[in-house]
Amino acid sequence: QLQLVESGGGLVQPGGSLRLACAASGFTLNDYAIGWFRQAPGKEREGLSCIRTTGTSTTYKDSVKGRFTISRDNAKNTVYLQMNSLKPDDTAVYYCAARGSGCGSSAQIYNVWGQGTQVTVSS
Repeated sequence: QLQLVESGGGLVQPGGSLRLACAASGFTLNDYAIGWFRQAPGKEREGLSCIRTTGTSTTYKDSVKGRFTISRDNAKNTVYLQMNSLKPDDTAVYYCAARGSGCGSSAQIYNVWGQGTQVTVSS
């Protein structure tokens, strides 16, 4: 069974940092493009970042470029999202997702999803 599990969310003050992890079971993450998404209350799920199967090609949404960094640890079968300079607008449930081919920003093209982890940015 293909499964993704996110962790690392929590409450952080504005300007703080968090590192989210997306661990896979039942398949090898390196064979998939992995995307990070978030969904705030009342808003659509939006794509934030993606890392391709090669692990060297990454994409970012403009609003997080320079603040968020996606990376992959193949030995741990885990993809990370390092989030710095967090803002209250970053508050949302964060999800990782996998698809068998290249990156894309639309949630509809991803096949496997985690359950999400809550990130709250507040003073």
